[in-house]
Amino acid sequence: MTHLLAAISSPPVTFQPAGGNSLQLTSKIQAIRAVSVEEIPPNALRRKRDSTWRGGFSLGVDLGLARTGLALSKGFNFRPLMVLELRGQKLELRIIDIALKQEVDEFIIGLPLSSDGKETPQSNKVRSVAGRLAVRAAERGWRVYLQEEYGTTIEAMSYMVDRGLRKSAREGKQDAYAAAMVLERYFLESDRRIELVLPKQLDLQERLKKGCSKDADYFTDESD
Repeated sequence: MTHLLAAISSPPVTFQPAGGNSLQLTSKIQAIRAVSVEEIPPNALRRKRDSTWRGGFSLGVDLGLARTGLALSKGFNFRPLMVLELRGQKLELRIIDIALKQEVDEFIIGLPLSSDGKETPQSNKVRSVAGRLAVRAAERGWRVYLQEEYGTTIEAMSYMVDRGLRKSAREGKQDAYAAAMVLERYFLESDRRIELVLPKQLDLQERLKKGCSKDADYFTDESD
């Protein structure tokens, strides 16, 4: 469960030092209040609740050690976008730049759990990148979610083969198709295996909560 930290003031505390002059100290206690996907819902969940809602584009992200696949969703249609061979800050900034150009307002990042749903060394690395990306995204009012992705790489290969893509055409594209499979799973299971990634900064958390009710209604040609 993801949490939101809300600062509240505690009563002043009076401190009497040895010299005799009293000092009044005011401390702040961090109260923890749970924030659910219900409060900051992903686009797929909003569409599920209201079929007439058209706002919001999603960027699927399949993070790898050497390559990162991206896929784009406009409405319920999704397609592989590109593969990036970047790491660290360069990768994060490039993803933000692509999201800006594509008018994306949320990121769906594949979380590589084991077959029995447990964390893996790779899932810990993905969580770390997702946390940093969540800060950059929240500064623009965008949201970051983690979607369980076990088996999407195999699904991506089957998807390409079933559509008759030759081996030469498949080379270098599997990561982007894997990101598309993450988006497909996200639309199918948005109310179950989706996890909101919140930045630690309280002002950014509040920006996300306020922005959720003020999304622009994008109307576009979904065949793009």
